[in-house]
Amino acid sequence: MNQNPETISIPENHRCGSVAIIGRPNVGKSTLLNCLIGQKISITAKRPQTTRHRILGIRTRPDAQIVYVDTPGLHQAGKRAMSRYLNRTASSVLEEGIDVVLWLITAMQWTDEDNDVLERLASCKVPVFLLVNKIDRVHDKSTLLPYLQKISAKKEFLHVVPISALQGENVKKLEDLIIPNLPEGAPHFPEDQVTDRSLRFLAAELVREKLIRHLGEELPYALTCEVERFIEKEELTQVGVVIWVERQGQKAIVIGKEGRVLKQVGREAREDMERIFENKVYLETWVRIRSGWSDDEQALAKFGYA
Repeated sequence: MNQNPETISIPENHRCGSVAIIGRPNVGKSTLLNCLIGQKISITAKRPQTTRHRILGIRTRPDAQIVYVDTPGLHQAGKRAMSRYLNRTASSVLEEGIDVVLWLITAMQWTDEDNDVLERLASCKVPVFLLVNKIDRVHDKSTLLPYLQKISAKKEFLHVVPISALQGENVKKLEDLIIPNLPEGAPHFPEDQVTDRSLRFLAAELVREKLIRHLGEELPYALTCEVERFIEKEELTQVGVVIWVERQGQKAIVIGKEGRVLKQVGREAREDMERIFENKVYLETWVRIRSGWSDDEQALAKFGYA
């Protein structure tokens, strides 16, 4: 989907590059991506490890194109294959041709997992921005400056930027700081493209997001969604999503009493799809069981975790 530079007019000194968004789980990486792009392309929830895939968010301006790379949270390794996959996916972005790293932490916090990320960044050769997120939750602002000074001493960061990804505070300033650190070059994507992910992928993710938000701690970690049918017509998009769990008891939780949970999840996911797809949506969902899928490398690959 790359453009041919000969067919477009590139302003002098136009910049284009890739920017990795990393951090431990639940620090607001996907919320920041959505804020930077100006629309929802990555699902969000308060539960850690909501993001399971690497997702590109493409921000095109007259003077630059920034390709943001959202990643799963870097966490202390679990034993299951899914946990290992998430860490591999997040870590691999630092080994590729990234031009800038945005490292998110939560304001007024520092955890062992933050320290693990700091160690991973020790050999990083590109500029690293430290983003101190969720400053809107800091009630006593006088405590913020001493915290920033203490955190800034942990590594030589190009910039330390306090932000609120949820409220959009300092996000425009952040983007302006990023651009001078990108290489000069033509855009890699058409100006109207905002992600590398398909509507089919987003449909599955929206169903999973609603399940996470409704079930919270009840939600089985070993749950994933797979689109079985996706038919686009002029006036209607037909979507069929299978929700995979590992045990019968988990299936009962997802369906809910008299099917209430699944009906509510389906209704909310369909409403989101209609807004994003800009079309009416007919959504069907089914819950099926595949024992042990989250610790099975072949099953992970089948469900798109590869």
